[in-house]
Amino acid sequence: MLKDVTFGQYYPADSFIHKMDARIKLVLCMLYMVGIFFVTSFVGFAFITVFLIALIGFSRVPLKSVLKSVKGIIFLLLFTVVLNIFFNKSGNVLVEWKFIVITDEGLKYAAKMFLRLVYLVVGSSVLTLTTTPVDLTHAIESLFKPLKVIKVPVHELALIMSLTLSFIPSLIEETDRIIRAQKARGADFDTGGLVKRVKAFVPILIPLLVGGFRRAEELANAMNSRCYEGATKRTQMRVMKLGWRDFVGAFITLLFFVTVFVAYGMQSKWMYADWLQFNGVNWLYY
Repeated sequence: MLKDVTFGQYYPADSFIHKMDARIKLVLCMLYMVGIFFVTSFVGFAFITVFLIALIGFSRVPLKSVLKSVKGIIFLLLFTVVLNIFFNKSGNVLVEWKFIVITDEGLKYAAKMFLRLVYLVVGSSVLTLTTTPVDLTHAIESLFKPLKVIKVPVHELALIMSLTLSFIPSLIEETDRIIRAQKARGADFDTGGLVKRVKAFVPILIPLLVGGFRRAEELANAMNSRCYEGATKRTQMRVMKLGWRDFVGAFITLLFFVTVFVAYGMQSKWMYADWLQFNGVNWLYY
């Protein structure tokens, strides 16, 4: 199960997306994450689906690897869907039993929140799968470099984020190794209720924390032995430069979102068109 977590892991490939500048990918990812909250119709989500499929195809990352990232938020997805279904009282009542009231607006809003969370995770996973932690560190440091004027430790913050991303796969591997070792000694993690399973994972936390602190100490010693000083002005072995792929990727992405927002802005005209006046279409635009 832990091996299914792909967030923070890099998938090497020779693709258009991999060769793009990390700064452009990071900016486009942030715009995508902000823009998806402005999409409030199922037609808009259909456009986003087409965009993500094309993006994954150009990245040459296996679809299975991208979808694995959704497994880590299954509980959050279910919790969000249930919360919106049972606590959204607006719209027409479909089911009413004692204190349980399910409306059509609640189902629509729950479906939209489900899609929004899934697409957020998938989009960010494509970024981390196609960009190395080192490139992400350089991109963050380059984009936030103006903040140095107000004494913000940009380099240190970028380094912390890079180390966090690089430690995720190693901690997942360490956790999986500890679980397999505990199972070999007769530990049971798959049976019983929720409380029993949580208690079964308690013995894993102690060796995991010890191993994490040990890795952090080894990394600190390695950095000290190489006379690392984050406060000093440092040069980069590879200077980041924009290329034609960055301009093409940015243009296509911005053009796509502008088209989606323009189409969404014209939905009031489309809904009253003669060729759309039949049941089962108008609800797509809400």
